[in-house]
Amino acid sequence: QVQLVESGGALVKAGDSLTLSCAVSGGTLSTHAMGWFRQAPGKEREVVVSVSRDGGSSHLAESVKVRFTMSRDNAKNTYYLQMNNLKPDDTAIYYCAAKIASVGWRMYTDSYDYDYWGQGTQVTVSS
Repeated sequence: QVQLVESGGALVKAGDSLTLSCAVSGGTLSTHAMGWFRQAPGKEREVVVSVSRDGGSSHLAESVKVRFTMSRDNAKNTYYLQMNNLKPDDTAIYYCAAKIASVGWRMYTDSYDYDYWGQGTQVTVSS
């Protein structure tokens, strides 16, 4: 029943900022762990950010530390990925994902751990 829809992808220049959104329907964010993944051309899908169900634990990939931040708006059933100081290496299709989480503090960094996925949104960063 849960569906996720990403939006906000665009063509930007190096150093620009961009915010991606993930709208959730058929469920509530408060019962799920959440994450953002990306897949660049010729590369494996990798975790960008993951957050536990209770929001108390989070993980950011080394390549995006300091630059990227995840947030949520439970009232709107939407969560976001704020990306700052974008680099050409950030070019990829970005996916939002959610997992039914029985443990509040646990976060997940492997794609196979997730139950629901969005369709992806393209982010392209020019040099």
